[in-house]
Order: sequence, then structure tokens, then C-alpha cells
Amino acid sequence: MAFIFKIVPEFQRVVRFTLGRFDGIPRGPGWVWIVPFVHLTITVDLREEVFDVEPQTCITKDNAPVTVDMLVFLRVVDPEMAVLRVQSYRLAARGMAITTLRAVVGDMNLDDVLAKREQMNTLMQARMDEVTDRWGVKVNAVEIREILPPRDIQEAMSRQMSAERFRRATVTEAEGTREAAVTIANGNRDAAILNAEGERQSAILNAEGNRQAAILNAEGFSMALDRIFQSASQVDEKTMALQYLEMMKSLAGSDSTKWVVPMELTTFVQGFARNMSSAAGISNGGSNQGSST
Repeated sequence: MAFIFKIVPEFQRVVRFTLGRFDGIPRGPGWVWIVPFVHLTITVDLREEVFDVEPQTCITKDNAPVTVDMLVFLRVVDPEMAVLRVQSYRLAARGMAITTLRAVVGDMNLDDVLAKREQMNTLMQARMDEVTDRWGVKVNAVEIREILPPRDIQEAMSRQMSAERFRRATVTEAEGTREAAVTIANGNRDAAILNAEGERQSAILNAEGNRQAAILNAEGFSMALDRIFQSASQVDEKTMALQYLEMMKSLAGSDSTKWVVPMELTTFVQGFARNMSSAAGISNGGSNQGSST
């Protein structure tokens, strides 16, 4: 009975040949009828498989050797084609992965190989899937695990990285210095604007105060002149004569040798003479009356 029946799990299929001829669709899961010496069976696993491609030395477009290590994930989608179209789809997929890797790396420069790993994975998956599709095998993913350039290139890359970091540090420091200078300049500009605004406000307030003071002084002087005019309009000629006499008395008592006599003094003298004449006439008339009496 063990030779007659075969139990096939859910994740496997059995391709059965009767007297060397494929006798239909793959069998499984469950019981599969097998006649010894009549049926030949090949079991195919439908689960996703992964195999490691040993490190491969490839030459880039700019003639730089690199060592690449990668993984390939694939799955059988058609057991019949995986058995009838290829002798060993695993071996064929491994060889296809190696040749495709060398072709992809050969079309790229070293810098692109080191920087564009995801692009390489996608490109390799697409190229391999085109070939393995006729075998009934689907390449689900290609993952490059490690890319190792030669030691001299690694040392050059290390020096380049150090120089790039130094350049970035210098640029960052210069940028910080520039921003600090801009901030200080903006602060000085704002301070100058505030100082100018303060000086302008101070000048306006001073001018306003001077204007108010001038107005008040002018009003005070005008009121004083008005008072003087009112007082002067009530002064008669006799009072003015006494003022002139006081002025002449002060001049006579001073040490000056030159006097500046105003024109109004002649009018004063004429008036003073008339007053004196009138006073003399009154005095003579009174004395004559006394004598006659």
C-alpha cells in the first residue's frame, strides 16, 4: 500500500508520468495513486524559496572591481513548466542571477553601484523575472546584502568622506557666522532706527516746547506793551517832562563825553519853554497885583 499511495501536503504538488509521458495536471494535495514501475513522480514545492548567491567580483563601467553578495527570493507558480521546461530551476535561477548581476553592475559607475542599491535590486528582479517566467517560476525579490570595493578604493572613499565632512563643517561654520553677522547687523539697524526715531521724537518735542515758549513770550511781551501803551496814554506832558529831566540828570552825572540827543528832545524843550513862560507870566501878574494893592 505504501507503494500504491502517496500523501501530498498542501504546499506541494506531484507531477506524475505514466510510462514516461506526462499524464495531465499536477496532482495534490491529498492521496495520489501510484503504480510501481508504471508511474514516475516528481515533487515540486510551491513555497517561496530563497538562495544565497556567493560573493561575485564584478567590473563596473569605470573599470572598478567590486564584490557583491545578494539573496534571491523565488516561487514556483506552474509545477508542470518547472519540471518540463528546465532541468533544475534552482540551478538555472542561480546562474541567471550571477549573469544578470554582472550585466547590471557593468552598466553602472562605481558611485552609482554604491549609492543606488535599491535601483539595482529592482532592475535585477525585472530582468530575471523575464527569463524565469518561461520556467513557471516567479522571482519575487532580489536583495543585495553587501557591496565591497577594493581596499585602495575604500581608503580613497574614506579620505573623500573625511574631506566632505570637513567641507560640510566649514560650510556650516561659515553659514553660522553669516547668520550671526546678519542677526547683529539687523540688531544694529533696528537699534539705529529706534535711536533715530527717539531723536526725531525728542526734536519734535523740543521744537514744540520752544514754539510754545516763544508763543508765551510773545504773548507776555504783547501784554507788557499793551500795559505800557495804556499807561503811556494816560501820562501828560508834565510827567514826560519830569522823566526827561530825570534822564538829563542821569546823563549829566555819568562819565560819558558824548551824548546822543533824540529828536523828541527839541519838542520837549519847546514845550518846556512854553511852560516856563506861562509860569513866569503868572508869577509877574501876581506880583503886579500886589504892588498896586
